[in-house]
Amino acid sequence: MSEDKKTSVSFRNVDIMFGEKAEQSEALKLLDAGGTRKSILDETGCVLGTADASIDIKEGEICVLMGLSGSGKSTLLRAVNGLNKVSRGSILVQDGDRQVDIASCDKDTLRHMRTERVAMVFQQFGLLPWRTVEENVGLGLELAGMSVVEREKIVLEKLELVGLAQWKDKYAHELSGGMQQRVGLARAFATDADILLMDEPFSALDPLIRNQLQDFLLGLQKDLNKTIIFVSHDLDEALKLGNHIAIMEEGRIVQYGEPEDIVLNPANAYVAEFVAHMNPLNVLQGASFMTPLNELDKEGDKYIANFKTSLFFSVDGAGSALDAQIYDDAQSLAIKPISTEEDVAGLNDDCIVVAPSDMKMRWMIEIRHRTSNPILLSDGEKIVGLVGDDEIYAGILRQTSLGQEEAA
Repeated sequence: MSEDKKTSVSFRNVDIMFGEKAEQSEALKLLDAGGTRKSILDETGCVLGTADASIDIKEGEICVLMGLSGSGKSTLLRAVNGLNKVSRGSILVQDGDRQVDIASCDKDTLRHMRTERVAMVFQQFGLLPWRTVEENVGLGLELAGMSVVEREKIVLEKLELVGLAQWKDKYAHELSGGMQQRVGLARAFATDADILLMDEPFSALDPLIRNQLQDFLLGLQKDLNKTIIFVSHDLDEALKLGNHIAIMEEGRIVQYGEPEDIVLNPANAYVAEFVAHMNPLNVLQGASFMTPLNELDKEGDKYIANFKTSLFFSVDGAGSALDAQIYDDAQSLAIKPISTEEDVAGLNDDCIVVAPSDMKMRWMIEIRHRTSNPILLSDGEKIVGLVGDDEIYAGILRQTSLGQEEAA
């Protein structure tokens, strides 16, 4: 994610305490003194929702809040649109050229933020059964006072976006669960809000439908570039969707970072338990498990890509790959740079691929399968390493070992 992007949502030392207002002050004092959720509840009757939550979410990112049930992830999410009141701290949300503190803004400003800046997608769809798909999608626009003609145009556009235009006259009970959730997405998109709050939106669906909707959301995100705060209890879902992940435990954010960093460097045993059984294929980037160029064996001025097949390659003074050759049969292979996963489909065994060093393991395996050759990795300017069978095996085994060791 580009560092020059604006911060869209900033949580600053957010404490959320549920209970009588008169008792919250005492509860916050106990929290400051190191009190736990249980001790605070026992002494004051207040329930600690979140404690000292501080993260910044950039424009266009998907940030996933995850943790066990009761960890505070939904509590924190619902504070962004004021559904949960902040006891202490700030939640700054970008609104044009200004930042609005949701924790302290007046009612009119909060209403503006809810209707124009922040939209929400619920776990149980939240569709009104007596309204058609079209009427459900247009509900927010209707409440905002938009005319019927304007509303119909926007609703149809959003239904086309989620592939449900032909279902606009149907009712919720006539749709599958996945279709109902797409209606919920269309309703959120209809307000044209830049920030979407998604509270475990796919957890009530079958695994196959859930996976399809995850792909669907990622496809939409490429075009819409929304800021999305997504609550999940499923690590594989979080790793698949999130640009950044915040892992919560008893109301506190115990680790925040990019998916790969969390997998490779769990902050504590709690986080390590989450990553112990994760699937590394969609998380680990080639740079994490490659053999660096300067560690490869050489024969003369050529690097050995695969000793068993006598495959060698060379690089020029600028670090670019020049040629690759299988010496046993004097066969030369083309050097084929690729930049995206879409380039993988056309590959065959007449080349050695130069791939971006941040390409995921799943695609490295696909390239290895299609070409039967190791993959050279580039940082965009020069060759930095190589991925072959040994590197792929070591990458998978290292993650399994790391998770088990950290969780023990």
